Amino acid sequence: MRRGESPASKSTEDATVLQRIIRGCRICAEEPIGAPLPIEPNPVLALSSTARILIAGQAPGNLADKTTKPFNDPSGVRLRDWLGITPEIFYDRSRIAILPMGFCFPGYDAKGGDKPPRKECRLTWHERAMAAMPQIDLVLAIGLYAQRFHIADGQGRTLAETVGNWRRILESGGRFAPVMPLPHPSWRNNAWLKRNPWFAEDLLPTLKARVAERI
Repeated sequence: MRRGESPASKSTEDATVLQRIIRGCRICAEEPIGAPLPIEPNPVLALSSTARILIAGQAPGNLADKTTKPFNDPSGVRLRDWLGITPEIFYDRSRIAILPMGFCFPGYDAKGGDKPPRKECRLTWHERAMAAMPQIDLVLAIGLYAQRFHIADGQGRTLAETVGNWRRILESGGRFAPVMPLPHPSWRNNAWLKRNPWFAEDLLPTLKARVAERI
């Protein structure tokens, strides 16, 4: 599979087979947009033919890369608390699919934060991956990159505006399925969470209820 190949003829392919193909992807090292990935490619994702919930994040962190296990860090602990589910359910691919905007850990920027997701993943794989999972009926879009891809209407100029519009976004549907926009569960967003108590008071109860209906 080369970057830019049309996914139209792949619309009915098996999600498990597609995941195996993506796991072998080396586009960001061999046909990169800009500088190549600074580490050995190790795509981290979990496609599913049965899960109704899709977690669409940014890109795997360093620990996820080392263990090939998504959200295998304190952010994942917080995310599972937001969803109201156990690690066993979270990592059950029959119930939860995980499709980050970038499949490999992108490395750190000058300030010590993760670099943005690689563009190659979205351009090459995401339409094809979503076509292989037509049963998804709730997308949890974590961060602006995922929100820009999945939200059809109601996206704000900032993450705060977008998450603040969560009710309208959820009602209007997304490009592939209804979307709930979320901030990243990183400790870096602790101040944002404190400034926006409505997130815990209003959004999280709805999120937990929607998740419970689908697992």
